[in-house]
Amino acid sequence: MSRAFCPVDTGFLADSLNLSNHLVHTHRALQKIGSTVVYAVVRSGGRQEKVEVGTIVTMDRVKADASGNIELPAVLHVDGDKVTTDASALSKITVTAKVLGDLRGPKIVIQKFKNKTGYKKRQGHRQELTRVQVTGIK
Repeated sequence: MSRAFCPVDTGFLADSLNLSNHLVHTHRALQKIGSTVVYAVVRSGGRQEKVEVGTIVTMDRVKADASGNIELPAVLHVDGDKVTTDASALSKITVTAKVLGDLRGPKIVIQKFKNKTGYKKRQGHRQELTRVQVTGIK
């Protein structure tokens, strides 16, 4: 992954700045077309995902309620020209999603070796994942 040059030390990675610039440019391009943009950035499993209604996202394993739905906490909400980043306003916004199924990620092999001692260790790991589809942003 290449990083863009950032002359000012902002405390953030330049990659995250490029992502936010990309979101702003996408938002402006859709405004010129005349469509209303509604999306949210939600936190899921230590990561953040940009979602719209109908978006399918694969995230770390989460438990659903009895009806198979989950609520995701919003970090950013964009509704047309109105951008919400305030924590008190975001607490009123709910992003609901329907669980499509549980799955497992690819197998990762961890191998350790120390020279001249005969020490070898091999271990595997598969991440538990959940695939969800966003049903509403309110």
